[in-house]
Amino acid sequence: MEYYCAYQERCHTEVQEKLRSFYLSSNEIDVIIVHLIENNYLNEERFASVFSISKFHQKHWGKIRIKNELKARKISDFLITKAIKEIPSDEYQTTFDTISEKHWETITEKNALKKRKKFCDYLLRKGWESDWIYEKVKELENSIL
Repeated sequence: MEYYCAYQERCHTEVQEKLRSFYLSSNEIDVIIVHLIENNYLNEERFASVFSISKFHQKHWGKIRIKNELKARKISDFLITKAIKEIPSDEYQTTFDTISEKHWETITEKNALKKRKKFCDYLLRKGWESDWIYEKVKELENSIL
């Protein structure tokens, strides 16, 4: 399990699921998790931080999607808030502008309403803020006219 945790950052939930797959008792699982925490193989704060930054940089997820994914992994609200704050706001805005403009150009839909829907759905799925998306779609539609 030390190797499992050293290979990549893990949250407690992932480690517990892996240990359950070995059909260990709950006492054995607790002993192993305590050992991993004491030896710094398992750290939820570090996991949340690395997770949020890497998903933002690699998959261009917005804060909403990152927050929801961390909640699904049973990370505390305090750690989620702390991890989200580590994303630089200027870089966040720049990334949003870049991916939204790129995606707008790739949509070949002729019908303006369908194009708008495809654009908004894509960015909402990625977890970007809806007010940003709707402002951007208006801006991009007006730049065509």
